[in-house]
Amino acid sequence: MTAFRRNNEPDYALLRWSSGKTVNVYGAPIETVSDDNPLRKAPFIINNESAANDAHSNRYKQHGFYFNADNCIACHACEAACSEKNDNPAHIAFRSVGFVEGGTYPSYQRINISMACNHCDDPVCLKGCPTRAYTKFAEYGAVLQDPDICFGCGYCTWVCPYNAPQLDPVKGQVTKCNMCVDRLEEGLKPACVAACLGNALDFGVIEDIPENRTQAKTEIPGFPRTDITHPNIRFQQTRTTQRDMLRVDDKPLKYHRDDRTGRYKPVVNKKPTDKREWNWKKLLGSHENAHIAFTLSAQAVMGAFLILLGGYGFEPVAQLQNSSAMLPTLLVMVALMSFGLFKLNMHLGKPHRFYRGFYNLRLSPVSREIAGVSAFYTGLLGYSFFALFDNAFTQAMQILFAALAVAGIAFGGYFMYKLYRIKARPFWDHWQTATSFIASGLTLGASLVALMAVVFSVLTPALAKLLLVLVCVGVVLESVGLLGHASDMQSEDSGEGAASFYLQITRYGKAYWLRNALLAASLLLAVVMLAMGSDNVIGFVLLAAMLLVSNVIGRALFYVLVIPTTMPGAFFWKNMGFVEHAREIGLAKMPQLGVAYETHHAFKVDELIDTIRNTTMKQKWRQLRSIFTG
Repeated sequence: MTAFRRNNEPDYALLRWSSGKTVNVYGAPIETVSDDNPLRKAPFIINNESAANDAHSNRYKQHGFYFNADNCIACHACEAACSEKNDNPAHIAFRSVGFVEGGTYPSYQRINISMACNHCDDPVCLKGCPTRAYTKFAEYGAVLQDPDICFGCGYCTWVCPYNAPQLDPVKGQVTKCNMCVDRLEEGLKPACVAACLGNALDFGVIEDIPENRTQAKTEIPGFPRTDITHPNIRFQQTRTTQRDMLRVDDKPLKYHRDDRTGRYKPVVNKKPTDKREWNWKKLLGSHENAHIAFTLSAQAVMGAFLILLGGYGFEPVAQLQNSSAMLPTLLVMVALMSFGLFKLNMHLGKPHRFYRGFYNLRLSPVSREIAGVSAFYTGLLGYSFFALFDNAFTQAMQILFAALAVAGIAFGGYFMYKLYRIKARPFWDHWQTATSFIASGLTLGASLVALMAVVFSVLTPALAKLLLVLVCVGVVLESVGLLGHASDMQSEDSGEGAASFYLQITRYGKAYWLRNALLAASLLLAVVMLAMGSDNVIGFVLLAAMLLVSNVIGRALFYVLVIPTTMPGAFFWKNMGFVEHAREIGLAKMPQLGVAYETHHAFKVDELIDTIRNTTMKQKWRQLRSIFTG
């Protein structure tokens, strides 16, 4: 929607101008380009219209929001104005209002927080996006996103500490605040600022404090950490706050004031009602089940492939390579890898745009993981194909494709780990993620090879011993990582990570200890089988089953537990606890409430069913095409 400036625009809706500061509080220049930059001479094109290059003297300065928490009354006018301006559906909100509260009557206190995209100095969404849908513009310092390029992987929603990018499960793409740059060109503040009833929101060149304001702080209680991206938002909050300010959503978090520094940091908010539970429905019904399937299948196949390559140096594996089990094992590996890739691709909002995942190899760990895994898959396919033949040429081609697959394992496996080292998700940002992934490759890869050898009756004592040793190494590595992770996550400085761990031992406590028991039992069984020199078929089947179940539970916990460093959500659909309750009672199925399920395709399946039931054949084809093409 193009902005239009009326002749009688009120003063509070008009942009103010800079006071002349040159650097922000992080030490970065406020000028986005130098005076001699060609951008200053080129016309600025917005909404297909050209604006004069000298229309605004502050166009090439970093702009940002100013929020006065003392004035915010949580009326949500900013949310409504933003959604109307951007023609958002009811289930998408670029700007949201949350709050934290502390104390008891009569000294109860609430702090409201209105936040959208903070157009950061160092936007992690831009670096993380595999499709290069994000751009940090010199004009106004705006971080803009093109939903037409986005293929709906949602990685930007993971890495952003402020919940700014919004993944639309209906359209299968991400959209976000665009700073209302069209309004800025008209000399108007963003729509949310102009609509604020309490004069709590303001906007302008960053570090230019509005009139009648005394503070320009970079954080207030409940606002996520600023060191990740250096957000362009400043705060005023002068009222004395309680020592503990609580989140009122479903996250077991509160913000505790450090008396030495006066700063608030997130800590665990333990509740007497919390108890150890199974929670299988939530654990195994996660939105990220596709990632569970992909990571476990990819790691199992990668581990098995490296074991099979051991035939070039280890006699026990060489015997397997030369047996009737080799080709079926390769085919099973190809099928398992194909299944994982299929699940991952169909998890995208726009699966038919999967090729865009290669667009940002320079910056995005997702693009690099995709490239590495694709190289491994290609190498696996080539190696398996040429295994059908037996001559000098095919053997040379096998070596070539094996080298490609190994390179893919090294490159793709590393970035499979790196893409989870997200500062905005402390529960993942730990070296235990690497030990877990490597351990899955060792234990599941060895189990896969063992089961195929059992099926084709080629499991020799020497091969069984080698595979059992790999299983023991994998389980020990997993255990060491879990112990280190548990120790670090329970420290005072882990913040949201500590809250995630608290959920792990309470809300999912029984499943967590079952996983740990299965790991211990697997290690014990493997050691006993090693000591007895056993290649017992039942023993290997039982061992493989325990390892698979423990890995599935562990990976499900990995995804369902993570709490991001985002703003506290408390109102209805921004509170996941309320969303779960609404789904249980059927409230979430009422479209007039503006609800969309948190799966990229579940909503489309509902549309598909309704289409088949309620329309003529011609209408079916028309609606089906619109559903799947967006």
